[in-house]
Amino acid sequence: MSETSIKVENLSKRYRIGTEDEIHETFAEMVAAWIVKPIQNYRRIRQLTKFNTQPAEDSDDVIWALNDVSFEGKRGEVVGIIGRNGAGKSTLLKVLSKITHPTSGRVEMYGRISSLLEVGTGFHSELTGRENVYLNGTILGMSKSEVDEKYEEIVEFSGVRKFIDTPVKFYSSGMRVRLAFSVAAHLEPEILLIDEVLAVGDAEFQNKCLGKMEDVALGGRTVLFVSHNMSAMNRLCERGIWLEDGKIFDQGPINQVIQSYLFSGTSESNPRVDFELLEDKTAQIVSVEALDFQEEPSLIHLNINPFSVRIRYRINQTFTKYRLGLIIRTPDGFEILTRTTSDFDNTLWSDEEGNYAFKVEIPGNLLKPGQYLITVFLGQPGMKQHDKAENVLAIRLDGNTGLGQGLIVTPLEWAKEVES
Repeated sequence: MSETSIKVENLSKRYRIGTEDEIHETFAEMVAAWIVKPIQNYRRIRQLTKFNTQPAEDSDDVIWALNDVSFEGKRGEVVGIIGRNGAGKSTLLKVLSKITHPTSGRVEMYGRISSLLEVGTGFHSELTGRENVYLNGTILGMSKSEVDEKYEEIVEFSGVRKFIDTPVKFYSSGMRVRLAFSVAAHLEPEILLIDEVLAVGDAEFQNKCLGKMEDVALGGRTVLFVSHNMSAMNRLCERGIWLEDGKIFDQGPINQVIQSYLFSGTSESNPRVDFELLEDKTAQIVSVEALDFQEEPSLIHLNINPFSVRIRYRINQTFTKYRLGLIIRTPDGFEILTRTTSDFDNTLWSDEEGNYAFKVEIPGNLLKPGQYLITVFLGQPGMKQHDKAENVLAIRLDGNTGLGQGLIVTPLEWAKEVES
């Protein structure tokens, strides 16, 4: 039996998109456009699925969701697919799941495929959870006796036993994900495709899912995992594929791919990053700057000294009940801390149009020497995030590296007590 489970060669997928209609300035132009409009609409509808001829690469109505993608997946391998929104990750899984056909290229899949691409994928809302378990098993080509054998494990893992005979339309999104993942993972597919649906579940269930995917891989099956959770990727995957604008930008060991991805667009030399002002935003981040303990711009600090991050931002209209936030991550995406302006003042800020700034200090002797990524965000809690500068600065902390395990080095107070 071949060790290759998935083989993708020169895979491309393109879509035609709508273009803006012409604006007619005279009555005669409007009448002429009205006459020819039915013909134009007919041609446009035909073009939506007509790909017999190769359109120009720079055509306004063509977008390449995937462009000449090639890779292989081995049996028992967990491959993480990372990239920004719109990079082509979900399109790739839809092509592999045969939900949509590729424009060109070749896909070879060896074995039964199970996929979880959206919340409740393949579920019928009017059927109960029990009925959907059997429906999904049938779709995967399993007999009733095979589903019977796995049924108790599926229900127990999902944690929705109390509601298993309730129509799925009454399930919350989290309950749907629980049952859908449980079905997908327990019906023993040779290939398991997972999109970013696990973000809906709670932390306990996410850990269960990661553990189950590890078990699936150890059983000799292949897992393709799409996620923005870099910690989960680093824990679960052996190899990573970074998609950018529909193309493979990098692939290799997962920790190397994650680090390349997270550091792309990050300033590693300039301690200040400025952003272009956009008038259509309610509020936006103008610049982010790293300062040492003497208030001098710097990306390199001794870990025993404090350093600061100054965030300048612009409000283009009256902005109410907002806050700024700071996130510090390790190069592999592990989030160490998140702090916001409401940590020191419970009042959410409200300001008129204008320019503002905040400076937040990270104390010395807090973090272990090493490299860290800084993200800042601006928004209204529970409502909307207006702007975010993701991994905008790469901070390096120098100092004594022999500080034991862990990332936090703040000393703890120890007091010896004598028992009588």
